[in-house]
Amino acid sequence: MKTHRTLTPRQEAQAERNLLAAMGVLQTPEELRAFLRDLCTPAELQAMADRWAVVEWLKQDLPYREIHRLTGVSLTTIGRVARYLANGAGGYALAARRLESSRNG
Repeated sequence: MKTHRTLTPRQEAQAERNLLAAMGVLQTPEELRAFLRDLCTPAELQAMADRWAVVEWLKQDLPYREIHRLTGVSLTTIGRVARYLANGAGGYALAARRLESSRNG
């Protein structure tokens, strides 16, 4: 059961910065995996992995229904990921570009 949060916006922002700093000091995929497995429930981790799989298929211009068939991810989630890929903060696109660059470099 969720309780009412009493953090101020400033405290929320600081908590997010602290989380990102913790992630930033991890040096290998294995370290990040261990951290995320401690931080997230299995369902949360699966949801993030599903969204990332959708990004990769969207970058290949697959139709939403084909992505759904391949991944089992809902059309709603696929649409949401597509929206953020196109008009979000740029995180999906940046990570996808860097991964592509590291694979080709």
